[in-house]
Amino acid sequence: MFFKNVAIEAVDCALPTTIITSADIEAQLSAALERMGIKPGLIEGLTGIRERRFWAADQQASDVATLAAEKVLEKTGIPREAIGCLISTSVSKDYIEPSVASLVHGNLGLADHCINYDIGNACLGFVNAMSSMGMMIDAGLVDYGLIVDGENSREVVEATIERLRKPDARPEAFRDQFATLTLGSGAVAMIVCRRDLCTSGHVLNGSVTRAATRHSRLCLGQRDYMTADASKVLLFGVELAKNTWNLACSTLKNWSDAQIDAYMPHQVSQRNMDVLNEKLGLTPEKHYLNFPVLGNIGPAAVPISLCQAAESGHIRTNDHVALMGIGSGLNCSMMSVAW
Repeated sequence: MFFKNVAIEAVDCALPTTIITSADIEAQLSAALERMGIKPGLIEGLTGIRERRFWAADQQASDVATLAAEKVLEKTGIPREAIGCLISTSVSKDYIEPSVASLVHGNLGLADHCINYDIGNACLGFVNAMSSMGMMIDAGLVDYGLIVDGENSREVVEATIERLRKPDARPEAFRDQFATLTLGSGAVAMIVCRRDLCTSGHVLNGSVTRAATRHSRLCLGQRDYMTADASKVLLFGVELAKNTWNLACSTLKNWSDAQIDAYMPHQVSQRNMDVLNEKLGLTPEKHYLNFPVLGNIGPAAVPISLCQAAESGHIRTNDHVALMGIGSGLNCSMMSVAW
C-alpha cells in the first residue's frame, strides 16, 4: 500500500506516575515462587523489564486516551471541528459497548460529523489505524484524523498475581501467565492529515502487512486473564516478521537496514529484540527501546516510541523511520515514514 497525500501532523503521549518494578511483583509472589522453586529476579532476568506503570484503578481507557488527545490537539492548535474521523485502538476497554472511540469523542466534544469507531487487532491496532486513516485521507473523505490509544494493565496484572498466590497454583500456571506480568500502561494520540495541509513534514510513504492466523490461539486475553505460549509466540512471530520484512524490501522504496535510520518496533522483551535483530539483520542501535521502563504497552508501544524518539532527538528531520508492529493473531505490519 502506498500513500499519496498523507502525513503525521503530530503525536503525543501521557504516562502514569505509579511505577511498579519487577521486584515489586516478585515480592508479592515471594511465597508462591518459593513453593514453585522459582528464584527471584526471573522477570527482569528473562525480559529486561525493570518496571512498568499503572494508571489509577478508576481510570478507564477512554479517560487516559482523552488525556493524550487533549495534549496533541493543544500542541497542533487544530480546531476540533476540523477532525473528520476518530479511531481508538485500545485493547483495554471501558465496556464491551459502546466503543472507546465514542466515549473519547464525547469527552473531547468533537463535531457530530466526525466519524468514530474502534479498530481492534491486539498490539498491531494503532499501525492498522494509521493505514485506515491514510486510505480515508487519500480517498478525500477526511482532511484530519485523530487516532488514540489508552492502556491500563493494572486489572489484569493484579488479578494474575492473586491467582498465582493461591496455594494450588502450579508452576505451569506461572509459565502460561508469565507474559501478563510484563504488561505496562500508557496513552497516546496522533493526528494524521492531508500532506498538503501538514506543517510538520512527517510523510507516510507506504506499508505492507502479512498474517499467520494459523497461530491465532497462542495468546488469549480477557480483562482479568491472559495466557500465552511465549516461546511459540516468539518463534512464529519472528518468522512472520521476517516474511513481512522481505515483502517490505521488495515493495517499499529505500527499505533496507542500510537505508533506514531508525526503528520504532513493537517491543515486549530484550530476548525478542535480540532474535528479531538476528533474523532480520537489523542494526540494534537504530531501535528506540522503552520496554525496560514501560513494559509491553500493547498497541500504544509503537506510537509512544515514535513520540519519545522525536522528543529525545533519536530521530531528526528527513530520517527514514520504520514502524514495525506485530500482534497476537498473528499479524504484522511495517510502515515507512519520512520524518
